[in-house]
Order: sequence, then structure tokens, then C-alpha cells
Amino acid sequence: MKQERPAARRKSAAQFRTGRKSSGATAGSDQPEASAEETGNAEQMPGARGLRGRGSGAGRGAGRGNDGKARGKKGRKLRKWRSRAKAALAELETVRAQAPAYPVARPARMKQRHWGLIASLALMVLVPLVATVFYLFAVAEDQYASTAGFTVRSQDSSGANDLLGGLASFAGNTAASDSDILYEFIQSQEMAAAVEARLDLRSHYSQYWPTDWVFSIWPDATLEELVWYWQRIARISYDSGSGLIEVQAVGFDAQMAQAVTRAIVEESQIRINALNEQARADAMRYAEADLMEALERLKQAREALTQFRTRTRIVDPEADIQGRMGVMNNLQQQLAAALIEYDLLAGTVSSGDVRLKQARRQIEVIRERINIERQTFASNNTDTGAVGEDYPSLISEFERLTVDREYAEQVYRAALTALETARDDAARQSLYLATYIKPTLAEEPEYPRRAVLSALTALFLVLIWAISALIFYSIRDRS
Repeated sequence: MKQERPAARRKSAAQFRTGRKSSGATAGSDQPEASAEETGNAEQMPGARGLRGRGSGAGRGAGRGNDGKARGKKGRKLRKWRSRAKAALAELETVRAQAPAYPVARPARMKQRHWGLIASLALMVLVPLVATVFYLFAVAEDQYASTAGFTVRSQDSSGANDLLGGLASFAGNTAASDSDILYEFIQSQEMAAAVEARLDLRSHYSQYWPTDWVFSIWPDATLEELVWYWQRIARISYDSGSGLIEVQAVGFDAQMAQAVTRAIVEESQIRINALNEQARADAMRYAEADLMEALERLKQAREALTQFRTRTRIVDPEADIQGRMGVMNNLQQQLAAALIEYDLLAGTVSSGDVRLKQARRQIEVIRERINIERQTFASNNTDTGAVGEDYPSLISEFERLTVDREYAEQVYRAALTALETARDDAARQSLYLATYIKPTLAEEPEYPRRAVLSALTALFLVLIWAISALIFYSIRDRS
């Protein structure tokens, strides 16, 4: 029994290494292998030959008696796991066999489309960029710049305009200012023609034609073509808020650039003076027209008042009615005195006295005269001493004519004042050109900006090439 234990241990170790656990009910393929190994190990031990038969028989008997059931269960589980593993392995092999086999990717190689893309890059980007850089740095002539700044100022200053300036700028001004007019004038054909007559722009800017054909103009250019070229050599910046105008002119030499900016300033001053003259002429014309109209109105008002006095034979109805009211007051006083005298006589003499009759007759005459005078105020009967029209209508008409004459006189005086003011304004220059930057003289060329132009050219060429390639391949893939 002592010799069986090492053999059993070696058997268990061998089974563990091979992943097998034998039992009494194992298949014939497993049992012989374990017996051969056990037999080999037993034969190597001294004295093992004599005990082999007895030991094996004793082991079989003990195994069958004690471990038969446990080893049978383990064997069944092991066989079950093996069958499941074999089934899973067979299923995996079937799926692997049915799956498509992809070929291994070959190494990348240059194809025709790649060479075409590189060729298009060279033709559309590299060649134009090299040509542009060569032209800018080897062919293009240096250009000098001269700058001048000015604005339009006015001598008129209004406190109300200063106070309301913020509201006016917030609401917006629809009328064009003098600076706006000058800004458009500098870019116009008239300015280009005036500077051409002064400096002969064609001969200066065509001296490098056709070598530097990009920045030059052809000698036989028309006036319209010169105006197009004028936009390139005269750059204008204008601030509408402050009214500041800045002009920069370029030329192939510094003296020519300065002469161009000086000519622009002088022509602008001439145009401002012309605007001044036109404004003064308009102001004088309007003031004289207003004066003539006011004078004619005053003449008509005075003529109407004269006709009224001729028709009514009354110079001043108010004075005339005051005189008549004085007569009425005197008659009232006389009537009161006659009544008093009559009362005194009635108390002292008899009723048939002659003096009493005379006093009564005097009272009647005074009363009749008072009635006649009262009728003349509202009657148009000339028999009673009236003027043929009632006094209220005459006074109303006279007051209307008087008001018209006074108003015409005030308008005439205002027109005279406006004419004198227009003459005073015409005597001085109300608009003038204030130059805050005099035309400068350059010491070194600033244009053309070769590095900037080269970078912009490269950027746009790359963008055009990329967009063209994308469009081409998109159309090819769709077709």
C-alpha cells in the first residue's frame, strides 16, 4: 500500500498535465495510456516487478470499491464538456469557412489621378505664383506716395445748431454737405481732366509701357480710360461724421506724386470758391426778389388807403368821429341848458308868454339836431350830412387798410435788412478749404507692396485650385 501511493500521485499529476481524469468507466483509449505510464514508472523502481501484479490487483479492488461512483460522475461531466467544446469548435470552423476572405492590401502606389492632381497644382498655382513674384520683384517699377488732408469749413456759427447737433445727427441729415460734394468731385471725370491739363498724366504714367503693363497706362488712352486709371492712382478716404477728406496719390517719382496731390487741393479750393460764388449770387438774387415783392405790396396797400380817403372824403375816420362826438356832446349841453331855462321861465311867467314859447322852440330844435347827428353815424343818406356809408363799415375798412399798410411796411423793412445782410455775406468768403495735411514729399517708394500682393496671389490661387479640384472629382464621381 505504501508503494501504491507514489504511483497514484504520479498518475494524478500526469492526468492533470494532459487535462484528463481517468476513472474506472473511462474509454479504452485513455486507460492504456495511464497504465503504460504507471507501468513504466513502476518498473524503474527497485523491487517493483514482483509487486506489480499484487499492487495492481489490490488497487483495482480498492478503486472499484471506494471511488467508482465519484469517478464515474466526473468522467461523464468531462465527456459532456468535451462534446460541447467540439461542437463549438466545429461551428466556429463552419462560420469561418463561410465568411468571405479579403485580400491583404497592397502597398500604396502613385496612380494617374494623383499625377493629374499634382500637374493641376503646378499649372494653376505654382506657375502663376512664380510668374507673379517674378513680375513684382523684377519687372514692376517703384511707386512713391504723397498724402494730403483737408476739410470744408464755414465762418457761420450757430449756437442753436451746436446745441441741436446731437439730435440732428441722430435723426439723420438728408441734405448733402459740402464735403460730400467735394468727395464726389475728386473722383469725377472733371477732376481727372483738370489734373491732366495741368500735369500731363498720360506722358508720366505711360513712360514704362509696355514693360510694366500692370501699373502703367497706354499712351493713347481716352479720357474715359484715364478716369478709370485715375481711380487707381488717387485713393480717397472720407469720414462723413467729421467731414475730413484724405487723398493719397502715387507716381513713379516723388515730385510727380506731390504735384498730383497739390493739384487736387487747388482744384478743390477752386470748386469751393465756385460754390461760394453760387451761394452768394443766389442769396443776393433771393434778397432782391423779396425786396421787390415787399415794395410792390407796400405800394398796393398805400394806394388802397388813398382810394378809401378819396371816396369817403375822410382822411381819418377816427378823428372825424371824434369831432362828431364833440358836436353831439355840445348839443347835449345846450339841450340841458335850454331845459333848465325853460323850467325857470315856466315857474315865473304865464303859459302864454312869448319867452316861454321861444324856450320851448329852442328845445325842440336842439333835440331835432341831436337826432340828425345820430342818424349820420349809421345812415347812408347824404341828405342828412352822412358820407353815403355807415360809420361802422367805414371804420372796419379803414382799420383793415391800415393793418395791411403797416404789415407791408414791416415786410419791406425786413427785406431791406435781408438784402444788406446778403451784401455783407457776399463781401467775405463764408466757405473755405482748411488743409490739415499739406501735400507730402516721399523719400522712399511704398508701392507696389510686393510681399502683400504675393501672399494674396498665393492664397487666391490655392483656393481656386482646391475648389476646382473638388468640383471636378465631385462631377466625376457622380457621372
